[in-house]
Amino acid sequence: MNRVLSRVQNLDVYPKVNEDFYSRTLSGGIITLASSIAMILLLFSELCLYLLTLTQTKLLVDTSRGETLKINFDITFPAISCTLLSLDAIDISGDQHLDIKHTVMKNRIDAKGNLIQMTTDHIGTTTIGNPIHKHAAQNQTYCGSCYGAEFSSAECCNSCNEVREAYRRRGWGLTDPDLIDQCKREGFVQRIKDEEGEGCTMFGSLEVKKVAGNFRFVKSFHLENLHLPHDVKDFKEDSYNITHKINKLSFGDDYPGIINPLDGVHWFQKIPNGMYQYFIKVVPTVYTPLRGAVIRTNQFSVTEYYKDPDNSKQAPPGVFFYYDLSAIEVNFTETHTSFLHFLTNICAIVGGIFTVAGILDSFIYHGHMALRKKREIGK
Repeated sequence: MNRVLSRVQNLDVYPKVNEDFYSRTLSGGIITLASSIAMILLLFSELCLYLLTLTQTKLLVDTSRGETLKINFDITFPAISCTLLSLDAIDISGDQHLDIKHTVMKNRIDAKGNLIQMTTDHIGTTTIGNPIHKHAAQNQTYCGSCYGAEFSSAECCNSCNEVREAYRRRGWGLTDPDLIDQCKREGFVQRIKDEEGEGCTMFGSLEVKKVAGNFRFVKSFHLENLHLPHDVKDFKEDSYNITHKINKLSFGDDYPGIINPLDGVHWFQKIPNGMYQYFIKVVPTVYTPLRGAVIRTNQFSVTEYYKDPDNSKQAPPGVFFYYDLSAIEVNFTETHTSFLHFLTNICAIVGGIFTVAGILDSFIYHGHMALRKKREIGK
């Protein structure tokens, strides 16, 4: 047994030196101090990297089907009143939504951008008084006329908004609001006059099919053929100024590190009318955090183009957003460096610095001793 232990002892590559034979030098102390500082800094750096969350990126083919696309927007039009501003959405599947109101808010603002009023609808309030009724009996519930736009005799239009909506479904334009009892009672024309010189901030969200399409901020469909008094200046065709500022535009929920390229973009128009177009490429994105639910969203790139009034006579003036979907999906996954990898790097740092410092100290010590011997023999 002693023979076996003796052979194992002979394998020791770290022979021990008796303390009586140690020789400490100034250069060795300096190297030890410098290597210790370097070791501490590198260990701290490695610890920070271990605690840091890393994001891995992977590109895949988007195979999702039947999903919807959520569009979040917040856009300010300082030269268009809320009355004259409408949000429409159309996609290549044929779905068409005009004058969208649900999940959309409008803020009336003055020329300086100060808030005047917040509303969920661009025109109209509660009906003033009772609308005209189609039924002969006075004790029956009042039912306002839709002026030929109703689809059944039981349909009622008890407010100016409801009449305009019935006209929209028919594809008609409201020509003279003074001939509509509901609009006359609610002061429709007067509201348009009251909003002259104002601006509008429209914000909210849209839920559309996940196919190519566009949404646009244009003159309300209901008002295209409207005949108003000549003193309503803001309604004239040559006064529709599409100056705008995009406070926020995104396709889906935000995730850490997302960059929406149109946030904060401000475009100023010197002359009225024209079309400002944004061509957007939407890229499906999946973000998987270390903790929490997976975020399925989108990022996008964009190019811009402006058509002046002379080149856009066939289209209504406004701001148009044309979007298309990429076939490639981007996957972001949060990860941490493994603990075993962290330990490996720690051992490499400690062993590497200890070895390099030992080689450097040995080189300096033996070099100094060689020079000293030469001086002693007079060479």
